[in-house]
Amino acid sequence: MRQPLALRLPLTLGRPLALRLSLVLGLLLTTALQPSAPAAAQSAAAPPPSSLTWQPCPGDKIGMACADLQVPADWRKPDGRKITLKVGRLKATGTSEGAVLVAYGGPGGPGIAMTQSLSGWWSKLRQRMDIVTWDTRGYGSDQFQGLSTGLPCTWTRVPIADFPRDMADFGRLSDTNRGYAEACRLKDPELFANMSSADHARDMEAIRTALGDAALNYYGASYAGFYGQAYARLYPGRVRTMVLDGTANHSAADWSGESEAMARTNEESIRRFFTWCASNGCADVPGLWRKLIARADRTPIPTKTENVAYQAGDLQSFALGMARQGAPVWPKLAEAIRKASKGDASDFVPARGARYPDQATPVTECTDWPRFANLKEMTAALTRLRKIAPNVGAANTLASATLNCIGWPVPVTNPPSALPKGLPPLLGAGAWGESDAVERVLSQVPGSAVIRHNGPGHTLYGSNPCARDHINAYFTAATLPPRKTQC
Repeated sequence: MRQPLALRLPLTLGRPLALRLSLVLGLLLTTALQPSAPAAAQSAAAPPPSSLTWQPCPGDKIGMACADLQVPADWRKPDGRKITLKVGRLKATGTSEGAVLVAYGGPGGPGIAMTQSLSGWWSKLRQRMDIVTWDTRGYGSDQFQGLSTGLPCTWTRVPIADFPRDMADFGRLSDTNRGYAEACRLKDPELFANMSSADHARDMEAIRTALGDAALNYYGASYAGFYGQAYARLYPGRVRTMVLDGTANHSAADWSGESEAMARTNEESIRRFFTWCASNGCADVPGLWRKLIARADRTPIPTKTENVAYQAGDLQSFALGMARQGAPVWPKLAEAIRKASKGDASDFVPARGARYPDQATPVTECTDWPRFANLKEMTAALTRLRKIAPNVGAANTLASATLNCIGWPVPVTNPPSALPKGLPPLLGAGAWGESDAVERVLSQVPGSAVIRHNGPGHTLYGSNPCARDHINAYFTAATLPPRKTQC
């Protein structure tokens, strides 16, 4: 059964269907990559002067300056090959009190191009702070509009794999995934192997140092929340403020437990829709849905689109995507379920893009997310998730998100792990479900707060003025709203 990514934060914590975060395990970073001085000593050290040379950004229309920063392709080899990061800055319109480093997620979201098009987001914060961003390593100009050193690869979108039913299926999936990966890896093996969120976090520290800032202020949306969590683990003494907006939990000590938490959130999403149906003329739909997915698990439901038929996991993924969009979309979802129950799943076929739940070549994700080691481990996880979420099963959880990483030719180099002690209070934000995931991250950091929006959406800063005001106050004055603020 094809199952989609839970968040390809932008979860899957991305791009339209890819907005679903994705996440999971591997090896902790070597001691050589950890900051060498104690956290307190790091914070007390005087920052060096800025070493960046600023010029107008390519095609600039908003007064944004850019600079090139050389960093190691492999941070374990600081004297080895260098790659270029393109850094962008919008200077404060008033007296600058520091800089906020911004990343939009993806992974691969082009910070400079997105800031050029979303500069209005930052107008109030810019009265007191510089806005700094960068184009992340590996995601170049060919497909991502990125101006940093890119991997010379073609990111293809592939359907989320079916869950293997036996060891032969598991082996074929492993070989298929390796084939996709090798087509990219062989173009630049060194950079391909150093694309994790921890590598992006080390790049962030290089940017902070080059700016001459004593500590980091960071806004990470969607998947860029993983960069922030990695930075907090690597450089706890360098954090002044950090906002994690609409991201997923990459700091869980129990990774399988995190997948189960995602399944509970998914089940809540579909039940929210069912509750609405009870008083809006579609009380029949929950029963139809349960019969539909049981039938689709045995025989795919056809559509009027040539060569497209949906198994249970496909339908569960698409239904979750629609349920999360809220009441404006719920009548359409009810009708799609009724129609599919009569043997035609055409209303679930996306109007544009891939016809099945899919994801892009997961070069960063597969170094961040632990993957199933064998069929037994996978089967046990599926059994637990389907019990927790009988209406949506393992769809849009880490279990499905990591299927396309089985057989990946590089290991998990940035596994999820708990945040360290000693961090200052952090601030999270999120809409339905996202706020719960962010809460699980920040519950590890005493004094932290989460801004919640009880409605659909993905990330809050750009669309929710209430959340934006709280976030701006946190960046400028390091003051937090009440612990569970509603916006």
